[in-house]
Amino acid sequence: MPIARLRSFTGPAVLSYGFRPFFLFGAFYGGLALLAWLPMFEGRFELATSFSAMDWHIHEMLYGYVAAIVTGFLLTAIPNWTGRLPLNGAPLLVLVLVWAAGRLAVACSAAIGWAPAAIIDVLFLLLVLAAAGREVVAGENWRNLRVLVIVALFALANITFHIEAHVQGETPYSQRFGLSAVLLLVMLIGGRIVPSFTRNWLVRENPGRQPAPFDRFDALSIAAGAIALAAWTAMPDSRVSGGLLIGAGLLHAARLARWAGDRTTRDPLVLILHIAYAFIPLGFVLAGATALGADMPASAGVHAWSVGAIGAMTLAVMMRATRGHTGRALEAPPATQLLYGAVILSAALRIAAALLPALSQPLLWAAAIAWVAAFWGFCGVYGPMILRPRLTGQEAVR
Repeated sequence: MPIARLRSFTGPAVLSYGFRPFFLFGAFYGGLALLAWLPMFEGRFELATSFSAMDWHIHEMLYGYVAAIVTGFLLTAIPNWTGRLPLNGAPLLVLVLVWAAGRLAVACSAAIGWAPAAIIDVLFLLLVLAAAGREVVAGENWRNLRVLVIVALFALANITFHIEAHVQGETPYSQRFGLSAVLLLVMLIGGRIVPSFTRNWLVRENPGRQPAPFDRFDALSIAAGAIALAAWTAMPDSRVSGGLLIGAGLLHAARLARWAGDRTTRDPLVLILHIAYAFIPLGFVLAGATALGADMPASAGVHAWSVGAIGAMTLAVMMRATRGHTGRALEAPPATQLLYGAVILSAALRIAAALLPALSQPLLWAAAIAWVAAFWGFCGVYGPMILRPRLTGQEAVR
């Protein structure tokens, strides 16, 4: 379907579809920002940013890396949702440049002022919302307005992040707000694509038990997750929040079990989606245990969500979308499987670093190296596919 709608585009391949620049540059920046973060954390490197080192790290992983990948996904999915032409060429280039300007502005915010940096940075998601909203409304695709509402919350969280950092000098509430918005996107979109791709593969390769269709249980799980995250954002140490988080974790574990992931072990391209989603209930349980008073740092749950659920899910979706939209077979060659292993290892090591404080420093570095290997590995393996035109005719592997 996307090919027919791209036949009039004659510009560079990298600007032919939203996933191309945002997946490539987002993945590269995700590795670069993490490489900069640990030396900053150890006091061996400084940026001219008005954020503290911790706030810069969190902000740039959310609004540098994640915002880029979410944008690439939306600009690629919306044409399929609406049947309209994708954003490409000069308008797409403008979005990429605004995103890059935001990264530079945040890095130099101490020099240019927090307010100008905030305006430049916040502008990106507002433009994305405007572009995506126009297409959804023009295509009368009202069902997917709920996705844009969550993206709007993500943009609002970025605004509050800048304000809270300036007024308070730290950003605990907006950190949790931004992370919660991304988790809602994973719960909503993951709840569509994981069972859908699983069903497609099982029908073709392993007939038998299928994923349960979306029903009231899924809606209940998402609602429970949203309520628990709202409570955690406002009251992270409350026993009420802890109970809600544990309850949401159990519901999402049951939700995942309904998707027949145990029957997909022969296809890593599908299996990785189930593994990534499994970090959602794990994060809820770990965060809930911390809120209920367990001797466990909050960072254990946070990194189960951020490195595990978000990192692994975005990497898996980036690889699948890139292969499909560039004419490659939907399969996971050895190099792709190694990248899956690297991001899962990074998540496991980062959680371990939180739970084993005596070993935290070497575990942090090991987790960072595994993360960079996964995302710069994506650039190395998938970058050439992104930079070249889609395979057609006899070249395409179907």
